[in-house]
Amino acid sequence: MIIILKKNATEESISRLEALLQNKGVKANHIAGANQNIIGLVGDTSHIDISNLAAQECVEDIKRVQEPYKNANRKFHPDDTVIEAGGVKIGDGSLQIIAGPCSVENEDQIMTTAIACKEAGATMLRGGAFKPRTSPYSFQGLREEGLKLLIKARQETGLPIVTEIMSQSDLDLFADIDVIQVGARNMQNFELLKALGRCDKPILLKRGLANTLEELLMSAEYIMSEGNMKVILCERGIRTFETATRNTFDLSAIPLLKQKSHLPICADPSHATGIISLVDPMSLAAVVSGADALEIEVHNNPKIALSDGGQQLTPDMFKATMDKIKGLCGYLNRRIG
Repeated sequence: MIIILKKNATEESISRLEALLQNKGVKANHIAGANQNIIGLVGDTSHIDISNLAAQECVEDIKRVQEPYKNANRKFHPDDTVIEAGGVKIGDGSLQIIAGPCSVENEDQIMTTAIACKEAGATMLRGGAFKPRTSPYSFQGLREEGLKLLIKARQETGLPIVTEIMSQSDLDLFADIDVIQVGARNMQNFELLKALGRCDKPILLKRGLANTLEELLMSAEYIMSEGNMKVILCERGIRTFETATRNTFDLSAIPLLKQKSHLPICADPSHATGIISLVDPMSLAAVVSGADALEIEVHNNPKIALSDGGQQLTPDMFKATMDKIKGLCGYLNRRIG
C-alpha cells in the first residue's frame, strides 16, 4: 500500500499518521521524491481501513500495490536510485563500463588486461576470482589469490572492482571489493542474499538462467529487506529453446525493469550471447535500451583463456567497441563514467 501525502502536509500531521500506522503493525517508509512525498507500507495491510487513512488531513491519495516486492518497487520509490561504488555512480544517467576477464588467471594477464581496458575507456574492472562452472573439472578460479590480484590491478589503474561471490562463508574476503556480484546460479541462494543484505556493499545481482523478472526483483527484495538498498540488477540472457546463441539476450527486460523498479540496470552482452561477434552489436543495443552499465568480458589473449574464451574480446576489439559506444553516447547525450 502507498499513501500519497499532500504537498502542504505538516510534519505534525505526518507524525500522527505514522503513529497510527505503527499501531496497525505495519512498517512505514517515508520517501521524499522530487515531485511527491509518499509513505510506503510494508507488512500485512489487509486489515487496514482505507477510508480511515483517507480521512487523515495529510493524505492526498491511497493506492494498493499488487506486486509482492516493495523495496525494489518504483511505486514505493519514484526516483531512480543512484549507487556509488569506488568513486563512480551507477544510475545517475551516465553509462558505466565494467570490463575485464572472465577469470583472473595470473598477475600478468589481469594487469595487462586491466590497463588495456582503462586505456580504452572502461570505468570499472571485472574479473572472476571464484568461478562457478558447470563441470567440476573446469578451472574454478584462483579464489583469495585472485582477489589480491584484482586489488593490485585497482591500485595500478584506479578502476573499482566487480567480482563474484559464491558462498556467504567467503564474505569476509570481500571486505576490500567495491561491488560484489551474485551470479546467475546464485540468484535464488536466499541465505547468501540475506547475508549480503546485512553488509554495506553494492551488490550486482544477475538474473538467473531461466528466471522471470518478478523472480529477479524478489531476489533483490531479499537483499533489501535486510537493510542493504545498494542493488544493481543485471540482465545476462536467459535459457530458451534457441540454440544459436549461448543464451537469449532479453533486451526488453531493460526498459521493463526500468518501469517496474528504481534500481540501476546493468547488461552483460558477453554471457547473454556467448559469441564474440555479437558482443559489439548487443552492447550498443543495451545502451539504446537504457542500461546504466555494461559488463563486457575482455582478455589479453582469449585463445588461451582458462574459461569462456569464445565470448571474450581482445583489447583491440574492446577499443573498437568502446569507440562505437562513445559515438552512440554522444548522439544520445549520455556521459561515460
